[in-house]
Amino acid sequence: MEFLVEKIGMSRTLFAQSTPVTLLRVREMKICEVKEKGKAIVAYSLGKMHNKAILGQQKKYQLPKEFNRFATLEVAENTNVGDVDCNMLSEAKRLKITFKTKGRGFSGVMKRWNFNGGPAAHGHRFHRKTGSIGNREWPGRVQPGKKMAGQYGNEKVTVQNEILSYDSVKRVLVVKGSVPGYNGAFGKVKVVK
Repeated sequence: MEFLVEKIGMSRTLFAQSTPVTLLRVREMKICEVKEKGKAIVAYSLGKMHNKAILGQQKKYQLPKEFNRFATLEVAENTNVGDVDCNMLSEAKRLKITFKTKGRGFSGVMKRWNFNGGPAAHGHRFHRKTGSIGNREWPGRVQPGKKMAGQYGNEKVTVQNEILSYDSVKRVLVVKGSVPGYNGAFGKVKVVK
């Protein structure tokens, strides 16, 4: 079963040994339609966006006005249309968490690939540049997969984290370690065990 979550931010535990944790808020969702192969269309609220397509979907599934976004998630085989049951998160031990990483735009090789760069002293023209990229006369071309400047971040990343606790009233999930993405980002979590 997958759940939609919003990243609140990072904190730490206040025990004898402090542990870094990430706080995730489980979004309120409604299952609109169960499809084949364990998939379902779910509705959730995000902002105040409304157009005729959203109004048509809300009318089709008899949804209140605040449920204005839709997504396809994996669900259990015996799932029915209606509210999503989040009780399985309180017994779960491990999660697969999928978020988009922070987008950093077009980045140079020092930021993107941790290249050293050149001397920062006077008289040098090689500070943060790539440097030589080719070979000798043979093969006389740049090899495929050469690390160069380019688009960095803004890609889907999945990590596995341990669950430390789940507050069913506030719907806040506390997982051990870090999770990709910025604070306020939306992602999916899936119970592994």
